[in-house]
Amino acid sequence: MRRILLVPPLVVVAIALVGAALLWADGPWPVVLLALAVVALGAAAWTWRWAARNTASWGYAEQEDDLLVTGGVLFRRLVAVPYGRMQFVDVQAGPVDRRFGIATVTLHTASTETAADIPGLPAEEARRLRNRLTELGESHGAGL
Repeated sequence: MRRILLVPPLVVVAIALVGAALLWADGPWPVVLLALAVVALGAAAWTWRWAARNTASWGYAEQEDDLLVTGGVLFRRLVAVPYGRMQFVDVQAGPVDRRFGIATVTLHTASTETAADIPGLPAEEARRLRNRLTELGESHGAGL
């Protein structure tokens, strides 16, 4: 997760440094581009620290009758999703997620209050969790 969040600031740094190198002799643009690179590096450092705290805040626990999902840095959230209330379990992975081998498991219920996401799981673990939750949902009745 941390690697994904570093891509945009580092792209800005690369563009700014290349632009500064190309325009080094002409006018104030090199200074502006170097300042942009410094700001982007600061954003990358802040993003790296924030991503570590955010990633550490996510978790889930499989219990007998429900799945507990927790997350959040400033505002903590704990959601209990009953297996019998799950309508379907979805595994999502965009192109960047696939590149880094991670996926998000989304639990859909009839209520918006008990729907939950578990981001940043390794792709194999996400598939295993989806299959396990599907089995538990079918065995507990109502949903899947």
